[in-house]
Amino acid sequence: MIDILSKRYLYFAFSLLVIIPGLILLGARGLPLSIDFTGGSLLEVRFEGGTPLTNAELIQLFENAGIDDVQVQTTESGTFQIRSSVLDIETRGLILDEMKAESGGEVTVIREDSVGPSIGAAVTSRAALAVGLAALAVIIYITFAFRKVPNAFRYGACAIIAMVHDVAVVFSIVGFGAILFDWQIDSLFLTALLTVIGFSVQDKVVVFDRIRENSSVLRRLEYETLVNHSIVQTLQRSINTQLMTVEFLLLSLALFGGITLQEFAVILLVGLFSGTYSSIFIAAPILVLWEKQEWKTWFRRGATA
Repeated sequence: MIDILSKRYLYFAFSLLVIIPGLILLGARGLPLSIDFTGGSLLEVRFEGGTPLTNAELIQLFENAGIDDVQVQTTESGTFQIRSSVLDIETRGLILDEMKAESGGEVTVIREDSVGPSIGAAVTSRAALAVGLAALAVIIYITFAFRKVPNAFRYGACAIIAMVHDVAVVFSIVGFGAILFDWQIDSLFLTALLTVIGFSVQDKVVVFDRIRENSSVLRRLEYETLVNHSIVQTLQRSINTQLMTVEFLLLSLALFGGITLQEFAVILLVGLFSGTYSSIFIAAPILVLWEKQEWKTWFRRGATA
């Protein structure tokens, strides 16, 4: 039988190597929040004929109109997505006229959106509340579902720890994506994040449920051996169902979808992979670590050192 749990500290170290660099980048640059959370305007335009303005020229044009905090992103279809503080109708008209004059051609507005600061603050607070309630619901549900198992609370706590791991992986990827591809955290990102959380919990329930079933059948086995046996039993299902089916679909969407869908698909792709990984290599090993109370060994080593 494959011995998965004996290398648990290696899995923990690998996760830290994935998570920490991205979170450091986010900490240094700050969260790349979109206008959905900060409030502001989004204007996507295409230049028809003439000479399209560069990103720097577009930023300068907005600043000349008294609009600060301008970000410009060029899409694969040749349009320009311009994010700024809230534009009023008069300023918007003046800016579009300046674009036409400087480019010498026509300017077509592809998409336009505006969110007030108060609405953005409300969305932020509701997003935080949604994630918090989801975490609370997870620990209550798993504790109740495993109430007949000794130390049922540990299962819920380990699921939460692994779920936090998956969320941290997602934010780490966003940290790299913000630098490399100008990714932003928007309402679509929140949808992807909640999907990752739901999937993460579901996958951990499958593994924990197998541990619960085996606990009544294989009572004579040492706990670590029992958990390892349960992981091996669910390993093929996780690979076949989650990775081989869902991940290939998301990979196609990430490669061939539009720029907005690509960010959404990559976040889901990484998040769902992390959910499967953490069920096997994070949640279950932590459960064993907790059962064996291995942290006492850490403190003893520190004291003797």
